[in-house]
Amino acid sequence: MNERTTTATAATAASATSRPTEPIRLHRFVLSGHSHRVELFLSLLGLPMALVDVDLPGGEQKSAAHQALHPFCQVPVMQDGDVTIWDSNAILVYLATRYGSEHWLPRDPAGAAAVQAWLSIAAGQLAFGPAAARLVSLFNAPHDPAQVRLRAANLLAVMDRELAGRAFLAGERPTIADIANYTYVAHAPEGEVSLAPYPRVREWLARIEALPGFVAMQRSPA
Repeated sequence: MNERTTTATAATAASATSRPTEPIRLHRFVLSGHSHRVELFLSLLGLPMALVDVDLPGGEQKSAAHQALHPFCQVPVMQDGDVTIWDSNAILVYLATRYGSEHWLPRDPAGAAAVQAWLSIAAGQLAFGPAAARLVSLFNAPHDPAQVRLRAANLLAVMDRELAGRAFLAGERPTIADIANYTYVAHAPEGEVSLAPYPRVREWLARIEALPGFVAMQRSPA
């Protein structure tokens, strides 16, 4: 298990009174989009982090030590002091609530619901569309390639229509809805899903990539 510590700098950095007392530990796999969405948000918030690389191809996620952190033997896992959280969307909610400005997770009922809807999409249509297509291409996952690519195309078409009336998925300012959906959309071409037919989606990706503190996920060498 490899670990490195970094401190991100961003315009949206957490205030001195709300910063963690030690680097937040992120157990991740470098090609995991679920891991990247957490790393990206930590960087956008300007929070210090220690990146702990988990050897998924070598089966390290099945070790007793990792299973003690994540009962389903997956990544990511985040440790903030004595708080351990293992679902990527749950981690985003925690970070937005504890360290982020309100625009990342609106407190008003309608705004919060709009974000939650896209978090559900990230765990549903995104996971079983663009993310699954990428798993087929990169890791020979046992999905039907045509089916998952069709799901991806359907999702991207909906996203493109939704973005016709606003800059970000849940409004005019970025929220954790954008962070949860960004990575697997940006890397959809790795799953042989073209972004060319979706100009508003491509513009949305560019807006996220222009945010202070943005960090990209490593592209697969394949």
